[in-house]
Amino acid sequence: MAAKERVVIFGATSVIAAEAAVLYARRGSRLHLVGRNAEKLESVAHRCRREGAGATDVSTQAADFGELDDNAAVVASVVAVLDGVDVVLVAHGDLGDQLASERAFEGAEPILRVNFTSVVALLVPLANHMEAARAGRIGVITSVAGDRGRPRNYTYGAAKGALNVYLQGLRTRLYRAGVTVTTLKLGPVDSPMTHGHTKHMLFGKPPGVARSIVRAIDAGRPEAYIPAVWGAIIPIVKRVPEAVFQKLAFLSGR
Repeated sequence: MAAKERVVIFGATSVIAAEAAVLYARRGSRLHLVGRNAEKLESVAHRCRREGAGATDVSTQAADFGELDDNAAVVASVVAVLDGVDVVLVAHGDLGDQLASERAFEGAEPILRVNFTSVVALLVPLANHMEAARAGRIGVITSVAGDRGRPRNYTYGAAKGALNVYLQGLRTRLYRAGVTVTTLKLGPVDSPMTHGHTKHMLFGKPPGVARSIVRAIDAGRPEAYIPAVWGAIIPIVKRVPEAVFQKLAFLSGR
């Protein structure tokens, strides 16, 4: 009997991550869910056990990724619980308050820490483990906001843009070890994270977004725009000259 695929999801209580967890459960993966809220984690775990294939093995672990010095120990405990890791999905993030980030660095630092440095603090020990094992797949949720700075969210976008570059280097480093790294560039999703934002036809829905995430990680794709339509839109946005960009309210407005 083949060993169960060992999957860890960081930020597992987000709507998108929870949907992805259920997809892994349905194919019988062994799941370890990590996030800040123990009660919400158990709710996601319960759903995975209920909807999973056969006797789905699901464990949970509460951790605050913003406590950067603790993240190596968090990863070590994950590896111990699962006896190794086959698939990683890093799904945590926060838009934060753009206006607060402009008024003082104290408003910007948490956005940078949650969306960039806390992810790196997890990826360093994860990459070392998987490189030594010479196998595995890593998927990290970033954002289309990281492809071009816009006034409405440029602090968040800067963190995601830095993460995109970090993942490019990590992907090439781990290539020879047989470890894939997939950058998951999400467009806006209809979720609690975008509560209060005006929704339009380009907003993704969590179940469909989660399916695309799992497919991209399975395929070992280097980058994936999700929903896929952003793969056609963003290259155009990136090519717009700055002088023109600044005059187009739908791009440069708040």
